[in-house]
Amino acid sequence: MRTSGSAVAAHDAASPAPRRRHRRLLVAAAASAALLATVPAAAEAGTPRPVAQQGSDGGKQFVGYFTQWGITSGFYEKNLITSGEIGNLTELDYAFGGVAPDGTCTSTDPSADYQLPFTAAQSVDGRADRPGQALAGNFNQLRELKAKYPKLKIVMAIGGWTGSGRFSALAQTAAGRRAFVASCIDQYIRGDIPGLRPHAAAGIFDGLSVDWEYPDQPGAGNPYSAQDIPDYTALLQEFRTQLDAASAGTDRHYLLTADTAPFPQLAGQLQLAQLTQYVDWLNVMTFDVYGSLEPNGPTDFSSGLYPDPRDPYPPVYQFDIANTVTFYESQGVAPGKIAISVPYYAHYWTGVAPGPNGDGLFQTATGGGTTMNYNQETGEPGTTYFDPAAGEPYKYDAASQTFYSYDSPASVALKGRYVWQQGLRGAMVWSMDGDTADGRLTAALGRSLRNP
Repeated sequence: MRTSGSAVAAHDAASPAPRRRHRRLLVAAAASAALLATVPAAAEAGTPRPVAQQGSDGGKQFVGYFTQWGITSGFYEKNLITSGEIGNLTELDYAFGGVAPDGTCTSTDPSADYQLPFTAAQSVDGRADRPGQALAGNFNQLRELKAKYPKLKIVMAIGGWTGSGRFSALAQTAAGRRAFVASCIDQYIRGDIPGLRPHAAAGIFDGLSVDWEYPDQPGAGNPYSAQDIPDYTALLQEFRTQLDAASAGTDRHYLLTADTAPFPQLAGQLQLAQLTQYVDWLNVMTFDVYGSLEPNGPTDFSSGLYPDPRDPYPPVYQFDIANTVTFYESQGVAPGKIAISVPYYAHYWTGVAPGPNGDGLFQTATGGGTTMNYNQETGEPGTTYFDPAAGEPYKYDAASQTFYSYDSPASVALKGRYVWQQGLRGAMVWSMDGDTADGRLTAALGRSLRNP
């Protein structure tokens, strides 16, 4: 997952691992074409519509990531309201809490999290933070957001691509797991942030999400071992145990989710059927598949829904969301425990020849692995295409020989309908600041997640 260790750092564009072997699901292109026929014209055109807060109407889960560092580029919690995105979300995940050297939960940027004063123009409630108030920063804005939208769940995500380096060590012993989980609950559930008044952040977070990238894999150059696999299950069990204890005697249920790899060779190492006893669901990171690790191409879809039979990769190296879901289910994961993931950004390649069809698809490149937000991609020149087999758009600019893989209102609507067809839990998106100012992607995905 793209992430950053501080609010002033640029996000990393990270593809988690080389292509991994997995069994191929032969899905007819007609299935995608049939889905495409059901997309409303407004979704295809990207026309946003105001919607009511969802969550109690039987719709699916819609989890949106809000980045800690987004405020440095002017994306505040208030933007979720002005864009209309907030009305579609059932859950907002805050990225990221970190792991301290002593194996306890910690803030990766205290200023952004709870110290930085917001002006009246920046704040959710339209009032400037006061000097000396108990809580400021993003956390206070999340509290104001929750007061305005009480059905919205807010979850603290811990780890991320650049923040997973200490998981392996802390999870090795029962004592280490207990201490880590207890510190996370103290800070984010009970609201006892070190250096602040007792319970200053109480009542903001409705649960925790573990984003360990990845057990028994180096990820971003992290320590790892085979023992990570059972330790990961034990860590999630410890989270579930302590979260349940924190809710004892109340009518609350604290959410526990985990972000997991889409590649079967990574996910297949996990004790999937066992660990799903402890989580409410898994956010399977079905994006970043082709891009940063293929700088010379071939150009391909970074988050295709179905396979395209023209894909030049050998079948064992091909990827699509349908294959991933099938694999997870084959490992004993119930559909209701799976949420697919949708990117609000584009991967793009340069030095791409037009190829026989003149569209740059499945062609070699001289440079790739770069990303930009969807709201930036929409302003780039080029011809937009839609692949009915993959259920995914792409853009090619012949003048600059640039190829873009991304999601559009049409493709996210297809993915929402796929969630319904397969009986999945919902969808997660990374990240909310990547959408347009009028929330086109979120509006299209929200509609499809509310209505089968």
